[in-house]
Amino acid sequence: MKPGSRDIKVNILITGEELEELQKHTWSMVEAFGLDRRIEQYKGKRPIGLYRWDMDCLIDVLSMALDDSKEYPDHNSSGYFALKNLSEMLKSEYDRNFEV
Repeated sequence: MKPGSRDIKVNILITGEELEELQKHTWSMVEAFGLDRRIEQYKGKRPIGLYRWDMDCLIDVLSMALDDSKEYPDHNSSGYFALKNLSEMLKSEYDRNFEV
């Protein structure tokens, strides 16, 4: 999908364990027009630019991953907390930038 002149791009820095956990779930983004490759190649040194549809996909993928008891059987693990923090941060950025 190609952004239009009125599409808002949100720059978000994702680093450390949050990035590692996110990259484990790129296989769930295969229908996201290259978002999976962008996340796989992202190193976390600079903010990544995400449009509304990118954030929609990421929020949905993280929600499914956090609800999967096979993926995260221990809700006290550091990986679960990292992904949960990333999910909450993406949701708050989404609300701040796209909700009316």
